[in-house]
Amino acid sequence: MNKAIRTEIFTRLKKHTPNPTTELNFSSPFELLIAVILSAQSTDKGVNKATKDLFKKAPTPKKMAALKESGLKKYIKTIGLYNTKAKNIIKTCKMLVEEHDSQIPDDREALEALPGVGRKTANVVLNTAFGHPTMAVDTHIFRVSNRTKIAPGKNVVEVEKKLLKFIPEEFMIDAHHWLILHGRYTCIARKPRCGACVIEDLCEFKDKIIE
Repeated sequence: MNKAIRTEIFTRLKKHTPNPTTELNFSSPFELLIAVILSAQSTDKGVNKATKDLFKKAPTPKKMAALKESGLKKYIKTIGLYNTKAKNIIKTCKMLVEEHDSQIPDDREALEALPGVGRKTANVVLNTAFGHPTMAVDTHIFRVSNRTKIAPGKNVVEVEKKLLKFIPEEFMIDAHHWLILHGRYTCIARKPRCGACVIEDLCEFKDKIIE
């Protein structure tokens, strides 16, 4: 796939969704960080349901740390792996208070040093909260990148590096959200909706489904 085709793909995705954003509900970088930690192996809808009351009760690292693990679990018990997530979130909140003056660091190394924060979570926060041109490769982005051949790769790190290299600069800030939304609603896992796809004629997926 050449640069001209990639440019056209993102031009169309932008036209289809001019102002893409995460479907997680948040009102601060801290709330975004917590929501993304909770979203691992969980749906955004499920996370939003849990954080609706949680963020009212504990909108800051200090207030969330004060809940302790037992108090936090009451809010997130409907979310997968909630025991481990509660443990990591409380540790993260304490670190934010003690080491970062309750602020979310605008730095990959500092973010990844927080319990429960890996490369993908750090990329989401850097991109969505701080506007960095990063690429958080989840299952949706990995699938779309390989199917379309925008940036094929054998693992998420390989795909991330290719996306950062191949996506035209003017699209980088929003590319993460466009690809996730495309994978979530159009280029779905079991039966991609090729006939309703705005980039169908540019896609190199061999097993297209036209309805």
